[in-house]
Amino acid sequence: MRDFYLYNSLSRRKEKLEPLAPPEVTLYCCGPTVYDFAHIGNFRTFTFEDILRRSLALCGWRVREVMNLTDVDDKTIAGAERAGLPLRQYTDRFIEAFFADLDELRIQRAEHYPRATDMIPEIIALVQSLLDKDHAYVSGGSVYFRLDSFPQYGRLSGVDRGGILDGARVDNDSYDKESARDFVLWKGDREESVGWESPFGRGRPGWHIECSAMSMKYFGPSLDLHCGGVDLMFPHHENEIAQSEAATGRQFVKYWVHAEHLLVEGRKMSKSLGNFYTFRQLREKGHSAASLRYLLASTHYRSQLNFTFEALQAAASAVNRLRDFKVRLDSYHPIVANYISVDFWCLEEFRARLADDLSVGEALAHLFDFVHAINRRMDVGSLGEADRNRALRELAAVDGVLDVLRPDGEVGSELEKYIEGKIEERIRARRERDFRRADAIRDELLERGVILEDTPGGTRWKIRQSDPGNRA
Repeated sequence: MRDFYLYNSLSRRKEKLEPLAPPEVTLYCCGPTVYDFAHIGNFRTFTFEDILRRSLALCGWRVREVMNLTDVDDKTIAGAERAGLPLRQYTDRFIEAFFADLDELRIQRAEHYPRATDMIPEIIALVQSLLDKDHAYVSGGSVYFRLDSFPQYGRLSGVDRGGILDGARVDNDSYDKESARDFVLWKGDREESVGWESPFGRGRPGWHIECSAMSMKYFGPSLDLHCGGVDLMFPHHENEIAQSEAATGRQFVKYWVHAEHLLVEGRKMSKSLGNFYTFRQLREKGHSAASLRYLLASTHYRSQLNFTFEALQAAASAVNRLRDFKVRLDSYHPIVANYISVDFWCLEEFRARLADDLSVGEALAHLFDFVHAINRRMDVGSLGEADRNRALRELAAVDGVLDVLRPDGEVGSELEKYIEGKIEERIRARRERDFRRADAIRDELLERGVILEDTPGGTRWKIRQSDPGNRA
């Protein structure tokens, strides 16, 4: 296993990863609230978490991940009531859509996706434990966490406890304030359509308690890594720490890792500004999943990512360059007897950059230096068979993290076989000096959107891309 370093939001410094039970790394990620389709800001965080998971695996670690699905809160209940549907039926639609988007964006599935509504017994038990230890109290039919009982509050976010409104109680699931006081653990029945019986009365869980109960169910009182967007640091993650550590007396999370915001054209994404996009909307405009994945992954997770359609088109070009390189390596046949061994390799440097706080930009720069070096060898026909095979192996290992080489749309194995067969047919025609037939084959492929390029290393092909940027 390779040493792995991450910036810990709790200590505010980069730290060497030392999991509780190596070689396993336990990872908890805050998932979506399933009242609507996930937007590209959500997927910036989910893509970062996927790159982290894959990078840890590339470095020899074994990851066990839990991602929660918040299917009961103010927004899901309001949405279900507007739609005239039971809560479960309403949220099922968005959970199915979320998983479909994950698959299209090549985001690996976590080992567990617990739904809040399936965790009610565990949530009630945790709330009762906090009541028993005098870290919580009942008021107006609801149960609140007693902030004064946890003096360490604010360590993660740096919020000034002295500035928190004294005596204020917060019931809503979405926080617009800069500070909040005692926060709700269990919301007493307020004539809502959704609720469960409990020792403290009929009601439903508050948002924060869900994540603590879920992580404890699968990982116990402590876990290694907890990820999410930087906007969740306060109050959500701060509240998770307070209620979890107050209940168990143990450190809840060793390493807190947060992804920065996604902006659109330099501004906060907002429906009111007309710059709000889901992945599904981008796909309808003709943009590929691989291009969006590459763009979301290519900026360091602790830097803000400015989404523009020009940047998305540049990401598409980068993906096409990598795919062209893969096709060229696959079809390359050495044409000289004496091969010059390549002394420039990719995988070890790529892995080293990722192990240093996911320095993806540096890793990608090294990857494209490698592509340039190998292409130059193929241009003059001096790449040996052993080095060609090694280059393919290293490219496959790198793509085990990036996952952008798999074709989009219609480009599948059957089409690839068809193209390769036509290329062989064209080669035979040229050998027989039947240039009219060779040109006809080129034109036939071009009509199907396949571009041929004749090089010293052999014939290369690529799929002609439409220009979705004009449709943004």
